[in-house]
Amino acid sequence: MKSAVRSKVKSRRISISAPRPDGRTRTEGLRHDLADAIVSGEFEPGTALDEVRLASRFGVSRTPVREALRQLSASGLVEIRPHRGAIVAKLDERQLHDMFVTMAELEAACAGLAAQNMTTPERRQLEAIHDELRELVRIGEPESYNVVNESFHSAIYVGAHNSYLFEITQQTRTRIQPFRRAQFRTIGRLQRSFEEHDHVVAAILRGDREAAYLAMRQHLISVEEAYDAYAEAH
Repeated sequence: MKSAVRSKVKSRRISISAPRPDGRTRTEGLRHDLADAIVSGEFEPGTALDEVRLASRFGVSRTPVREALRQLSASGLVEIRPHRGAIVAKLDERQLHDMFVTMAELEAACAGLAAQNMTTPERRQLEAIHDELRELVRIGEPESYNVVNESFHSAIYVGAHNSYLFEITQQTRTRIQPFRRAQFRTIGRLQRSFEEHDHVVAAILRGDREAAYLAMRQHLISVEEAYDAYAEAH
């Protein structure tokens, strides 16, 4: 079973990270790597982020480096100074908190609408992803859990059947994603995350819009608390 789950996740990773002509997925992978280095403290505030050196380190051209830095500036992790290059920014804790609050409300709205609007095939898909996450918790695969977790939340965004809400929720998730990834490194977080998901899934499957809204909102509050615990430890 463990090898089967890993194989399933591996195939999902290939579809997500395989290079495409537009370089989008390569940039996304680089953005994750740079964000992890900054959030973990490997790159401290004020550190210069030289495009040539980063391109050499990660084996890419300067174009995806430049785009990754631009995207990370939206998360508040990087400061881009005109004509002087990019540096690691000092984290604005208030801004980060505001992003988490907004993310909680957006995802809660998605979950509430999903409880009301999800089709039967979409509900089955959500259950299947939830089962996959259960197995990843059992075997202790935090990196794989993070990959599948994104699919879990995306399934709920889609299930809300509101294209504008989907768009702004995805945009906000991209900005806050480095911090959501980091929180999975806290002890016991995978199990707690899955248990929180369980409440969300149960509410969606029974069509309880209010309960789904509240369960997802509480889940995102817990995500912020887990990130805060991670940040304090680093």
